[in-house]
Amino acid sequence: MTGAGEEMHALVRRLYPLCRSITGDGVRATLEIVGEYIPLQVHEVPTGTRVLDWTVPQEWNIRDAYVADATGRRVVDFAASTLHVLGYSVPVSATMPLSELREHLHTLPEQPSLVPYRTSYYTPDWGFCLAQETLDALPDGDYEVRVDSTLADGHLTYAEHVIPGQVADEVIVSCHVCHPSLANDNLAGIAVATFLARELSERRPYYTYRFLFAPGTIGAITWLARNAERIERVRHGLVLACAGDAGRLTYKQSRRGDAEIDRVLRHVLVASERPHHITEFTPYGYDERQFCSPGFDLGVGSLSRTPYAGYPEYHTSADNPDFVFPEAMADTLAVCREAFAVLDRNRRYLNLSPHGEPQLGRRGLYASLGGRSDAKQAQMAMLWVLSLSDGEHGLLDVCERSGLPFDTVVAAADALCDAGLIKA
Repeated sequence: MTGAGEEMHALVRRLYPLCRSITGDGVRATLEIVGEYIPLQVHEVPTGTRVLDWTVPQEWNIRDAYVADATGRRVVDFAASTLHVLGYSVPVSATMPLSELREHLHTLPEQPSLVPYRTSYYTPDWGFCLAQETLDALPDGDYEVRVDSTLADGHLTYAEHVIPGQVADEVIVSCHVCHPSLANDNLAGIAVATFLARELSERRPYYTYRFLFAPGTIGAITWLARNAERIERVRHGLVLACAGDAGRLTYKQSRRGDAEIDRVLRHVLVASERPHHITEFTPYGYDERQFCSPGFDLGVGSLSRTPYAGYPEYHTSADNPDFVFPEAMADTLAVCREAFAVLDRNRRYLNLSPHGEPQLGRRGLYASLGGRSDAKQAQMAMLWVLSLSDGEHGLLDVCERSGLPFDTVVAAADALCDAGLIKA
């Protein structure tokens, strides 16, 4: 557990300097690094492609940007932090007085030492982000302004990693790859998704797992538009974001509120006795709102620690690698592991001897419990599984109704299945 946490933190540190946006070489470089951990299928969707009600925008790339004073000293420098440039800034090369430049400067007066994260994806503009205390220290005068960027026809890039399961029904695990130097939002989510995929690849799960690494909003919309024939196979989904801070775990339910993924996460969080919070769905947040939109209405929830906008470091330069912790990412990974273990085993069974209680002793089922410290609990689990194996209740229903541990219920179902008393 600790080893995985340290490895995930190392991945966060490695990805942190890259300038990501909703398109461009920063996304490609990020996916290239993730591809060293798990194989990825990378997709390039041309500018102008219609995707649902949206259109794939022009591709943005940036080489350098700065604001320099009369001595040539860079008082704001993209090379120092990718956050210093307004995302999707159009090219500019000019000299202007501070009074004019101020219209293009973004700060956080209430957090004067921090640099904000700002973008202008769909409205042509340029700008710089800096600490309020830096701005306050700038004397009047002329400043050289330079944004060496390109905004041209290109592609939107996203990637998938698919783990074949025993069935074609799919579980989507999604994270966004569009944020620049922000460690919790969402490099920690990328790291947890990557290591979760690596773990699942080592076994053959029941469901087929599809990991999606895509820019926020437009990436999920593009995937949905390009995968209409696959949507009916998506049974469950989880969006990972803000996965590495020290706060308690938060699960945001799907739009349905009673989807199986909702029930599974509630069960795992309660049973583990971890500090946690369950929130209702709202149509604001990350890409769960795209997957849950009424035309798709997929059972997709979102797992984070402190939710978006719920911590003062959110979308600021304080969301750096020191703000995320190996132990927190390892804990988020463990919850995902536990949740998918429940999801994969939550089968519905049919009682093949439904008229009265079958004789368990004659089949050696009682004898198999001899000497077990939990013999009474295991016996009750068998009786509960038999009672609710009507083709409509799953093992999680049995677990919730009986109050018995999920693993005990699964073991009972396996024993009954082997004895020919129930079938999936």
